[in-house]
This record gives sequence, C-alpha cells and structure tokens, in this order.
Amino acid sequence: MPPALFNIWIIFIQACLLLPAAYALDTKELDAAREVIIRTVPELKHSSGTLKLEPIPRQNGCDVFETESSGGTLTIRGSSGVALCRGFYDYLKTNNLGMVSWENKSIRWPERLPDTARRKVVSPVRHHYYLNAVTYGYTAPYWTWDRWEREIDWMALHGINLPLALAATEAIGTRVWRQLGLTRQEIDAFHVGPAHLPWQRMGNIVNHDGALSDAWHEDQVALQHKILRRMKSLGMQPVCPAFAGFVPAGLKRIYPDAKLLKLGWGGWPEKNAAHLLSPSDPLFRAIGSMYMKEWQKEFGKNTYHLADSFNEMELPVSAENAAAGNEMLGNLGEQVYRSISSVNPDAVWVMQGWMFGYQRNIWNADSLQALLRKVPDDKVLLLDLAADYNRHFWRNGMNWEVFKGFFNKPWVYSVVPNMGGKSAMTGPLEFYANGHLEALNSPLRGRLAGLGMAPEGVENNDVLYELITDAGWKGTRTDLTEWLDHYCTARYGACPPSMKQAWDLFRRTAYSELRDHPRFNWQLRPGARNCTMNTSEDFLKGLSLFVHTPGLEQSPFFRQDAIEMSVHYLGIRMFQASRAALEALDEQDYPRATQSMAYFRKLALSADALLEVHPAWRLERWIAFARRHGSTEAEKDRYEENARRLVTVWGPPVDDYSARLWSGLIRDYYLPRWEHFINCRMQGKAPDMAAWEKGWVRSRGVSPATAPQDIVQACREAVRQAGPLPPALAASRPGTVIGNWTPEDVSPAWKELFWPVSAEDLRRLHGVRFIYTSGRHALDISRVEIMGDGKVLATDAHAGRAGLPSSRVVYHLSVPDGSRANNGCVIRARVKSADGPDSHGKVELLLQN
Repeated sequence: MPPALFNIWIIFIQACLLLPAAYALDTKELDAAREVIIRTVPELKHSSGTLKLEPIPRQNGCDVFETESSGGTLTIRGSSGVALCRGFYDYLKTNNLGMVSWENKSIRWPERLPDTARRKVVSPVRHHYYLNAVTYGYTAPYWTWDRWEREIDWMALHGINLPLALAATEAIGTRVWRQLGLTRQEIDAFHVGPAHLPWQRMGNIVNHDGALSDAWHEDQVALQHKILRRMKSLGMQPVCPAFAGFVPAGLKRIYPDAKLLKLGWGGWPEKNAAHLLSPSDPLFRAIGSMYMKEWQKEFGKNTYHLADSFNEMELPVSAENAAAGNEMLGNLGEQVYRSISSVNPDAVWVMQGWMFGYQRNIWNADSLQALLRKVPDDKVLLLDLAADYNRHFWRNGMNWEVFKGFFNKPWVYSVVPNMGGKSAMTGPLEFYANGHLEALNSPLRGRLAGLGMAPEGVENNDVLYELITDAGWKGTRTDLTEWLDHYCTARYGACPPSMKQAWDLFRRTAYSELRDHPRFNWQLRPGARNCTMNTSEDFLKGLSLFVHTPGLEQSPFFRQDAIEMSVHYLGIRMFQASRAALEALDEQDYPRATQSMAYFRKLALSADALLEVHPAWRLERWIAFARRHGSTEAEKDRYEENARRLVTVWGPPVDDYSARLWSGLIRDYYLPRWEHFINCRMQGKAPDMAAWEKGWVRSRGVSPATAPQDIVQACREAVRQAGPLPPALAASRPGTVIGNWTPEDVSPAWKELFWPVSAEDLRRLHGVRFIYTSGRHALDISRVEIMGDGKVLATDAHAGRAGLPSSRVVYHLSVPDGSRANNGCVIRARVKSADGPDSHGKVELLLQN
C-alpha cells in the first residue's frame, strides 16, 4: 500500500475509534430513556430483543431521532434521552398504536410489530421549552413525586428538554433569610400559601394565605432532588430559580439603609405589596450570590436559572423619566446576571417575556435593550412567552420584530395555550400548527434558539399540547386536516365520518380563535351575564356529533373526551338558563326565574355527575393533593383552604380567574352560589356573596356523588336531554347586558356599584347604558368608569337619570388603545336612588362591531 494511502487509512481508523466518544450517550441516559418507554408500554419489559436504543450525534447542535422496525424489533436512535423518548412516541403515534396524556393513556401494542421503513426527524431548534412560572400555582403546587414522575415521562415523550423546575425556591430563600438574621415572624410575613407561590416569586404579592412550615421546606427540597435527578438523567436542562430582587420588609430592621422599592400589582391591598431591593444597593448582588451558593450547595451546578423582576408591574420610577427608568433597568440586568455568574460563571439567566407584549407602554426597544445591555450575549435566554397573544389578541406585532431580533440575545419562541388552568375548548389550531414557521423564517429571527409553550395550567385541552409539541419538531408546514385525522386515529383507534364532521365544526368555531379568558357566566360571581366561551350553534352541533360517534366506546380517550364535550354542551345550556333567570328577575317574574333555575340545576348536576368519571377534572383529587402535604390536621386544613381559594375567588382581587369544569366544584360551589344569589333576590334580600364565598373556601371536603355506570351512554343521554331553552324561559335581550341593580343594591345615599366586563368586550367597549325596568324610584348616576387590573382606564362624569322618563343614561368611555385587564375588568358607577330604594334596572355595554 502506498505510504500516502496508508496514512489516510490510519487517519480514517483513528476517526472511527474516536467517533463514538464524540456523541455516545451516557449509559445512564440510555437506561433512563428505556425506563420511560417501559413505563409507557409495560409489555416491553419482558420482551427481550424487541426494543433497541442506539446513540447518534446531534445535527448542528439540535436533537435528532431515527426509528425503524424489522423482524419484530423496534430500533430507535437518538442524540439524547429526550430524543430517544420522542422517537418512541413519534413511532407510537405515526403507526396509530396509541397516545399518552397526563392522567390517561391508550396503548394498542401488537403481539408482533410490523416492519416499517426508517424515519428520521431533526429538530429545527436546540431547545424545546415547557411550563410557565404560574403552572406551579394553577396545576402543580401540591404535586408529589408520583405525579411528577408521570409529568417528566410526558415531557420526555413530547420532546421537552428545557423545562422549568422551581420546587424548593422558598426553602433556599428561607435559609438565606435566616443567615441574614431575619426572624420567623418576618419570614412568615413574606411568604404566601403554596398555591400562590408563583406570584410571590415574581414580586406580585406577599403575605397572603398562610406561612410555610419547616416540614413544607424539607418536603420540597427532597422533591426537587428527585425532579432534577430524573430530568438530568434524560438529558434535559432544567431551568431553576435565582434571586430576582424581592426581599422581606423585615430586612430593613437589619439593614436600615437598604434601598427598598415598594411595588404594587392589580389593585391588591398595601399589606400584600412586595419590596424590591434596589439594584443600586450592594446588598442586591450580595443576597443574590448567597442564594446561588445555597442553591448550588444543595442541588449542585446547573446551567439555566430563572429570575423575573417586573411581571405585570409598573417600573418603580417616574413614567415621565425614561432615562432614569432605563438606568435602573440596566443596573437590574447587570446585578441579576452578576449575582448568578459570581457563583457559577457558566450559568445563563433566563427571563420570561410575558410583559414584552402585555405592557408595550413600558417595554419597548429602548427599555429592553437597557435591561440587557450589561449582560453578555451568551449569558441570557429570553422566553418570548406569548406569540399567540401577539398575533390573535393584542395584535401588536411579533416581539422578535418589535425588539429587533432581541438584540443578538438567544431567545425561545413560545405560546400560552392556557390561562389559569381553565378547562375551556379554545385555541387557533392553524396558528399552533404553523405559527412558529414565521419566526423560523423571519429575517429578524436573530438567535432563535428554541420553540415551546408556557401554559398557565395543564391537564386540559389535550389537542393543543399534542399539536404544539408535534409542530415544534418540524420546520415545515403541517397540514392540519391530515394531522387531525392522524390525531384521532392514534387517540381513539379510528376517525369515523361523524368525528371528522365534528372537527370541521370545531375548526370553524372554538378552535378558530383565541379566547383570552374563556369562562361561562355561571363560573363568575352571580349576576354576571357575559359568557366568553364559544356558544355558537355550530359548536353545539359539533359537540353532539362527537359524543354520538359510534364504535369507539372502549377507547379510554374517547370516554374522557366525550365527558369534556358533553360538559361543554351542558355548560352552554346552563349559560342560557342562568341568563334567562336574570332576565326574569329584571322583570320581577319570579315563577320564570324559579323555572329557569330549576333547569339550570338539572343541567349542573348532570354535568357534575359525568365529571365524576373524568381522570383529572375533579375537585376531590385537587384537595387530596393539597392535604397529602400536611404534617398535622391543622396544616392539612390550611393547605386545603389555599387550594380551594386558588380555583375560586383567588385573591382578592382576581375573582374566579381559574374557572375549572370539575366535579365537586360545580355541585358544591357554582350551583349553590347561583342559587343563593337568585333566592336572596327573590326574597328581597341583599346577597352577601363575599361572605358566602369565604365560607365555602373555609369549608372542608366534597359532598358525595354517584357516578354513572356507562359513561358514554350517560354522555349521550345528557346531551339529548339538554335541548334548547324552552321558549317560555328564553332570555329576551341580547348578551350585552352585564348586570342589574335592585333595591338591595341602591339607596338614597351615593354609593359605588360594580359589574364585570370580559377582556374581549374591553377591546370593543365604547360606552355603557343604564336601562330602568321597574319600581317607584329612578336611579341617579354621576360617574361611570371602566377599571382594568385595579386602575381606571376611562371615565365619563355627568348627571344622568334612569327612570320614567330617563335622561342622559349613556356614558361614553374612550378606552386607550392597548389597554389590558388580565386580572380583572369592571364597570364602576357612582349611583343613588331618587327619593327611595324601589328601583330595578339593567346595565348594558355599547360595543363596537
């Protein structure tokens, strides 16, 4: 052999010997992926030779997997543990062998696998991001390890490699506060109940719904160890907490000269206001470094650390002084980064970018660049949290365009497919399938590093999560019709014609739009008439078609989805019945109000009974999670109260934000709350709804209920019986009426009344009309305001009278463009009755088309 050829041969042999070391996965990572797959399909545990896992290198830094089956053996090759799990799940769905959700799965594993050709998928991005800071409140605050294990399996199967991991944030913080010399009382005054911890972490609130015990901290530390160990064993890179600047007010006792900036959020009382340590104070970096050292001592080194300092809040500087604001932001960005990097030079600061679109009055190219200018490009990762809201709700341009590709900082494209853990069917499917392609192909994509989703709550609306995670592994267009056919076949085993028809109707109705906060009116404080759910006849028709699809009764997912579809159908009829009851009250037609509420009750109990069979949508399950964390009976009761509060009244003042369609919640909360309100009105009493709600939150347990035996038949019968409202009960006015006034509400003295407004109606609102309906006395009005997140957005002050005759009862409200009301929107009116309290009427919104 010629010497030159011999040398080439030697180089080739050396390269081959070195190649496996360049990309071979750790044996533990292969084993961890295999364990996920076996937990998903236990039949594989004892099937020797039917599953082979092999490592392959990443492509351009991105994960890749390959699948093929031959001779009864399935071979999966992947560049990471997550890629291997994603490859297996892709094989499962592509070959219609099943699907996996959070609390349900359907696997149809054959005795012998058919031969399939090799399929290769390369991720278009490095990161696949998942979770929202508030998911740790709306869904996961009380999860134990068994639930977390299923969640991490779900993440791996769906290709997630950059998840939030925020358990034990307060345990580490408490160690730091004690080292600084704060007392137990000062620390307790800082903390909130477990379900509200996300908002303490982001500086929105403090001192709400209880303190945290040492037992809680110990439990969370042990849990976080398990979470991080499992995530990292699969090759995930968890995003863990860092110090964002929020400190107990008691710090002033120890450091009298400390510069604390008092914040406020959404109209909360002053006692709940957080304190931000000024980034100009040397204590900021010192405490931040202490936090990182303590965290790293407990959990080891980590790459990504989250710190969010201004979520939905105004900057603590004068709005007129942009230069001072930008200087403060520059100092903050530098101090957050330095407090992290001083302990771990390899760490990356991660920041959620919800406010970039939500608060464009504050966050523009100048302010964001100011925040980031002192942070090295590779030491920050921006989560562009809500591209779906930019496009479909705010309609204010995509953030990567407004912020010029994020100034050479790596960023992640993300969507928010759920608000507050609500159970509604909603979401623009076409956008979730293909919206990310706009970012991938944009000349302003900058250093786009990942795709992902940040739901505020999970265990809902499965179709969105399957679609978003599938699309995130593609850089090409998804044919939604084809995808839905495959989705139904993988999920149920077949996609019959009636199911195709149902999905065609869904795509034209509920799944063609983004509803910001979709709730039925009966999920709000009684008296509310607005319904932000899709209630169209085509949607109702689609729900009925789905539920009556034959031949799928044995599918666990069909049974689950039939329950959800039926409850949505019943919920629309409940909306119509409750609105009819309110209309009857307006006209003092008490027999019609009674009949309407009887129909409402029948529908509510029917919906609640169906949900008793649902694998996740049950209040009893939520409460059980909370009580399992208590080490004493008193602590169990406190955690239950905290859990009950979050899914109902929330605060004050974010009432009914979370709006779940859950068994137990319907029969024990929504139904009796409305009955209490209507009965008081008919008896001429003023219902004290706040007292009623407070009593329920402090109650214990769930009332007994009987679940149907044949759930699919029960769903079909419930839909069949829940026909249109009888003509004698039907509401007589359109749905722009938002509330009413009665003698119980008004008096000859001036007072303020409030009526809720939906975020969708806020966008179209241009006025309010007061309509007198009956009684001996008129209503005088002096001022009307629209309030969002506790702030006055627009005011019309003039004297008006609703009576016989009425005069000047229309109040024009010029709402500034871009106004937001994420945490509550109301009409506030200053009124009094003229000469006596016998006055009845209604309040109607004037909306632009």
